[in-house]
Amino acid sequence: MDFEKKPTLFTRFKSFITQCKRVFRVTKKPSKEEYRVIVKISGLGIAIIGVIGFLIYLFWILIKP
Repeated sequence: MDFEKKPTLFTRFKSFITQCKRVFRVTKKPSKEEYRVIVKISGLGIAIIGVIGFLIYLFWILIKP
């Protein structure tokens, strides 16, 4: 039988820190224009989901006896 050594808490923590450093190196702060586009798209998505939910609710009220 071949048993693999289970990683210790310290090695798991060290690996997590290494991965966090890698993510922080790749990411950057968005410019004002990028931020505006993200806000517009997110707001539009929320509005669309709200309208769909309202239409489903309205339809449910109309077909309810």
